[in-house]
Parts: sequence; structure tokens; C-alpha cells
Amino acid sequence: MRQINFLLIFIFCLALVIFGIRNTDPVTIHLIPGLDIQPPLSIALILALGLGAVLAWIFSLWVRLQQSLESLPQKRKIKKQEQRIQQQEESIQTLKQELEKVQANTQPQLPPDESQNNEPSSQTNATEPAATESQTQATQ
Repeated sequence: MRQINFLLIFIFCLALVIFGIRNTDPVTIHLIPGLDIQPPLSIALILALGLGAVLAWIFSLWVRLQQSLESLPQKRKIKKQEQRIQQQEESIQTLKQELEKVQANTQPQLPPDESQNNEPSSQTNATEPAATESQTQATQ
């Protein structure tokens, strides 16, 4: 890319030199009343081109400055929102850690409950005598 830029600048400068050599006729430029200058045509045109480029550059700087000034409140608002998001994320992490601690402390280690294990067996034991009674009555 640098070679292409260099080549374009070189061609432009070469064209300006050829233009300057071919247009050496003097022209009269009236700056203010009573002040006239007579530079060669090529110099007058190159100076006008340069002045136009400088003015365009200054105008573009002015436009960028205006855009920057207009976007400052939005940038500040975005920065505040990003800071708030960061604070909220930190708060969430802290709350998660606290929740994990609370959950670890409140979960009791329960031994196996023997009453629950005995209930189903007691029900089967209770039905077994009834079944044996009905069998004995049927046989009689």
C-alpha cells in the first residue's frame, strides 16, 4: 500500500512540474485595491489549489470538532452505564458467593431416618396377619 501511495504522489508531483513548465505566462492577480501581483499562471494555480486544500482540511477539522462536541454527552452516558453494569456484575458475584455460603451452612447432614424405613415393612407385617387370618377362616 505504501508503494501505491508513493507512486500516486510521485505522479501528481510530476504532473505539477510539467504543468508549471508548460504554463509560464504571467497573470495579474488583484489582491486588494492598489496591490497587484503578476506570478506565472502555474504558480497562481498551484497556490490556489494549495489554499483550497488547506481550507478543506480546516473545514473537515471543524466538522470533526463539532461532531465530537455533540457526541460528548452520549459518551459520558455510555461510560456511566458501563460503570454501573460493572458494579452490578460485581454485586451479582458477591451475592452468589453469599448465597453459596448460606446454602452450605443451612443444609444439615441428616442421618438415614429409620422410622421411614420401618413404615413400609410395618404395613406389610400388618397385612400379613390379616391375610393369614383370612386363610385360616377359609380353611375352616
